[in-house]
Amino acid sequence: MTASADLPRNTGLHFDPAVVEAVRVNTPATLRRAATLPGRRSVKKEWQAAWLARAVSMIDLTTLSGDDTPGRVRRLCAKALHPVRADILDAIGLPDLTTGAVCVYHEMVPVAVEAVAGRIPVAAVSTGFPAGLTPFDLRLREIERSVAAGATEIDIVISRRHVLTGDWAALYDETAQMRAACGDAHMKAILATGELGTLKNVMKASMICMMAGSDFIKTSTGKESVNATLPVSLTMMRAIRAYEAASGFKVGYKPAGGVSKAKDAILYLALLKEELGDRWLRPDLFRFGASSLLGDIERQLEHFVTGRYSVGHRHALG
Repeated sequence: MTASADLPRNTGLHFDPAVVEAVRVNTPATLRRAATLPGRRSVKKEWQAAWLARAVSMIDLTTLSGDDTPGRVRRLCAKALHPVRADILDAIGLPDLTTGAVCVYHEMVPVAVEAVAGRIPVAAVSTGFPAGLTPFDLRLREIERSVAAGATEIDIVISRRHVLTGDWAALYDETAQMRAACGDAHMKAILATGELGTLKNVMKASMICMMAGSDFIKTSTGKESVNATLPVSLTMMRAIRAYEAASGFKVGYKPAGGVSKAKDAILYLALLKEELGDRWLRPDLFRFGASSLLGDIERQLEHFVTGRYSVGHRHALG
């Protein structure tokens, strides 16, 4: 993730409890708005192919398994650099298309950095991922070590207990220290929204993380029982809009976990366009955290080019 010339990096705001107390979320209206989206937003043919190609460019292709090996990470990186078969990309006029980044555990950062050779960013999950319950000084050290190893994006996890107990000052302080530890690396703050209880908590946590300097806010680790959803995404996008109005800074958004189908990716992009506008439809302000999504998109693009669907095993995922 590189800062665009027209996009200054979020420097955050001083902690203000009044901002948190002013948060309001109309949950029934949010749920209704999200429920109507699938029936109102459908694109076909070349328009669908264009949206799906854009989605590919905004995927953080991810492997976060206990049995990750250097070989698996190298295969993942090869897929990120060549996400769709060359003949399909040539047919749609995008031969150089890549994913937005690769995302790995700290131990695999050097392998990924070598494999991508600077062509796309390497993101590292950090701060005791996924629970975020390791000692705080070790969480900061993990960030620093990942940056030193070559990661240019750091996906941190917040302490959910601060949200559930309403200790917003503690959440702000921890997040600000993590942002400082990232240095020039961009920070994505993972809220683990499926564990926060209410959309109001999601909105408040989003505002605090942005006030503390987060470059992105992200729904989930992918390890919770409930990950990215349209109501949560709508809530977080509206928090981003409110923060921009208050600060002048644009903050990115990353839904992670639960987005595995091409049609779902288009729904998220449609919601993004409607709520935040076209500027967010670029990799520096939007990412999908995904591993299986790319395979379904590739199948849909092959159907667009050839008129036929192929079996899944023809589209290696790394």
